[in-house]
Amino acid sequence: MSDTAEMVSEQTISKPGEILWFVAHTRPRCEKKLSEFCLRENYLVTLPVIKSVKKYRGKTVVFEKPLFPGYVFLQITAATRQKVYQSDYVANLLDVVDQSLFEQQLNDILLALDSEVEVYLVPTIKTGTKVRIKSGPLRGCEGVVEQRKGLVEVFLRLDFIGQAAAVRMDAGELELC
Repeated sequence: MSDTAEMVSEQTISKPGEILWFVAHTRPRCEKKLSEFCLRENYLVTLPVIKSVKKYRGKTVVFEKPLFPGYVFLQITAATRQKVYQSDYVANLLDVVDQSLFEQQLNDILLALDSEVEVYLVPTIKTGTKVRIKSGPLRGCEGVVEQRKGLVEVFLRLDFIGQAAAVRMDAGELELC
């Protein structure tokens, strides 16, 4: 097989006018602005958000913040890409190679957000990761993660961006795949 044929087979080939998933890596703190832009342009946009509670001088304020900071998920045609870039909110627009896996993982996360369970972004801390303790009496100490223990957490992964949302579940509600 020639090099050209191999390159073509590895690339995602889309039909003209076909709506595909793209991941917009946004400029800092521009997720909501890009989402609003896309809605005005009638593009299909998904911005998973979580509720955040802050207390300011006796006031409690609840607002929504992106679950995955810096990312907005779009369903657009390949021809629409340039218009999205022109919004000035996008740093990079990434092609999703495995459309069905991406859509399945994103739908799992959206289902969790629509349910009554707590959903939060989990850092990619795994065995062997060097960490610094952020608070408490050991604040500032550094170490290496040896083993993760504690509550049962289920990580709903979004492999394409290398991140996950976590939900806490009772072990009785889980089964092996």
